[in-house]
Parts: sequence; C-alpha cells; structure tokens
Amino acid sequence: MSNVYERLGVRVIINANGPATRLSGSLLSPEVAEAMREASQSCVDIAELQARAGEVIAELTGAEAGYVTSGAAAGLLLGTAACVTGSDPGRMNRLPDTTGMKNQVIIPRSHRNFYDHAVRSAGVQLVEVGIPDRFSGAGVRDTEAWEIGDAINAQTAAVLYVAQRHAVPPLRRVTEIAHRHGVPVLVDAAGQLPPADNLRRFIAEGADLVAFSGGKAIRGPQASGILCGRRDLIESAALQHLDLDILWEQWNPPASLIRKEILPGAPQHGIGRPCKVGKEEIVGLITALRLFVAEDPEARRCGWVQLLEGIRGTAGELPHARFELTDDPRREVPALALIVDEAALGRTALDLLCALQNGAPSVQAGPGRVREGVLTFGPMCLRPGDPEQVGWRLREIFHREE
Repeated sequence: MSNVYERLGVRVIINANGPATRLSGSLLSPEVAEAMREASQSCVDIAELQARAGEVIAELTGAEAGYVTSGAAAGLLLGTAACVTGSDPGRMNRLPDTTGMKNQVIIPRSHRNFYDHAVRSAGVQLVEVGIPDRFSGAGVRDTEAWEIGDAINAQTAAVLYVAQRHAVPPLRRVTEIAHRHGVPVLVDAAGQLPPADNLRRFIAEGADLVAFSGGKAIRGPQASGILCGRRDLIESAALQHLDLDILWEQWNPPASLIRKEILPGAPQHGIGRPCKVGKEEIVGLITALRLFVAEDPEARRCGWVQLLEGIRGTAGELPHARFELTDDPRREVPALALIVDEAALGRTALDLLCALQNGAPSVQAGPGRVREGVLTFGPMCLRPGDPEQVGWRLREIFHREE
C-alpha cells in the first residue's frame, strides 16, 4: 500500500462536492505542501511568524493588519472577542463572562446560520433585526439598514454581517450606519473566494474585521483562515489567541502585532487559545494566499470547466436525467447539475446521492439541491482522473436500474 490513508485503513473519496470541512477541505498544491514540510523542520517564535504573516495579509487585503487563524469560525470567535474587550487584558481574562461589558452583537435575521455559534461562544447575545419576507414567500422585504441603526444601544459590541451574493442590506450602508454609532462591523466571508478581488472588497466597503477560510479556494491548510482589519482589533485578537505563558520581563512581542507599552500587563491564556494554529499552517496559508492572488482567474475557471466536462462526457446520456453546466465568468466557480426525472426513474436524487457515496470508489456529490431532484458536482477538489471515475460511477448506477 502506497497511500497513507490506506495504511491507516481509511477510505479515499472522490470529492465532487467541494472544499467542505467534513470532506477534509481543499487539495494542497505541491508548493504549499513543501512549504509546510520545510516549516515543520525548524522552531520559531509564533508571535514573530504571525506578525510577518499579518504584514503579507495586510498587503494583499488592503487592511491595516492581518492574522492567521485556525479557520474562519475561529476568526469569528477572535473577532467578536476583540470587539467586546478592546485592549483591556482584565476583560480578556473574564470572557466568556461579559458582565459589565458590551455584550450584544446585531445581526440581520436573514444572516443567521449555524456558524454564528462561534460568535456566541465569546459570551455575547445575538440581537436579530428585520423580517426576511423574501425567503418565507410572504413578501419582498428583508432587513433594512435603518433597522440595524435603530437596534444599536449602549450594549452593542458589533454588527455581524454574513457576506453572500443575496445578502442585504448592502455592506457599505451597514458600515456607514454602524460607524455613525461608533460600532465595528465584523464580516463573515468564509466562502467568498474567488474572486480574489473579494480579499479587498469588504475592507474597502468599510468592514472593521473580515474572516476568510484558508482551506477552500485559497487551497491552504484546512485548519487555517484569515482575520484582517483594524490594527487595534487584530492586536486584541492576537492577545486572546497566542500562548502567553511567559514572564512579563521576558515578553517582547513584535511591535507591529502587539504594542506592549499600552498594556498594564499581559492577559492569561485567552478565549481563543483552543483555536491553536501551528507554524506549518501559518506558512502554508501565506504560501497558498500568494499563489491564489497570482493565479490567472480565467485559466483557473477554464481548468475547472474542463474537469466538469470530463464528468459529463464520460457519463454520456443517462436515462431520465440531463446535465446542465453553469459557467458564469462573473462567479468564476462553475457547477455541473444533474437534473433527474425522479418519477420516471423510480428513484430520488437523494437515493442516487447515497448510491454514489456508498459505492466504490466513494463519490461525494453536492446535496444542496436534492430536494429539487438535482445532484450537483463541483470542480475544486477533483484530481486528474477523478472526473472519469465519477462519470463511470454514474453510468453504472443509472444503467443498473434499466
């Protein structure tokens, strides 16, 4: 056996879904894997490494400062904690007990999702505003910017904004209103890459902190992410994340990351301490980020289209089903849908999804539209040869039922 997973007795899957965490994220490029291997062979001061990584992130995002986290959710936790405590180490030590602190975070109701658990973990209460009638089918309205301003009070620590194509109100309007009240805006942009322009977009629109995933389109380590934004808030996040088991007299953090002179003392291990990120992840993320920014987006998109065409071409005509390729250059990531006539086939899209998953090789397709009778296939985690195997598995499953 030549594969490490085979030696461990773990199945290798064909990931035709995308870089989801449950499917182990993206595939590292050889350059990133080698950078991580090299990083693993030496020891460094993590604060110094984070400071240098932050400079690279700031340069590529247009933010005042940056930081490498263990994922976008960790970035949300650290960002929230920073908005609550500021630079006060006493408050940092007390989290998640927010007694006597600003402990409310406003969020448009239509932005709620399970990942905001990371925000609540800092000890804050989410305050929902607006009614998403456009999603319930009861109307056309959603949260409006004035409602966010109306909800801000003396206990408001931040506004949380989840960036999506359909997200409203516009971020620029939200930041204008929040800043009018002196309240920072934290943006969850975990999956908003590509396009690479989004690295700068949310900061340019006034966001105070932005969290990105490092293990999706960037193709960094799965346990990595980016937090970028205001320098004072990044400093607070770092103080609540780094290992600070060090004597005050011995402690000399890089001034570009932490201003020791403004602190009465160092906080204890902070609420973000369980979200450890290693030297390998920091180096891997920065290497991957530079490669992602330098890559030609049109070449990347065309390569992804070719992979999806490989699935469609190998599968050929399938009974009671048809393929539909979505290739919109404005969205950059193409998608292949298999639309199933469930009544004629006598099987549901969910049945087919499970058959793909439970067969050999195991093929993981996208489950997002199975209730509509549609299987989706994404290109981001496909390796050479995978599209053909997916196509053959589809032929096997469909023609077995004839």
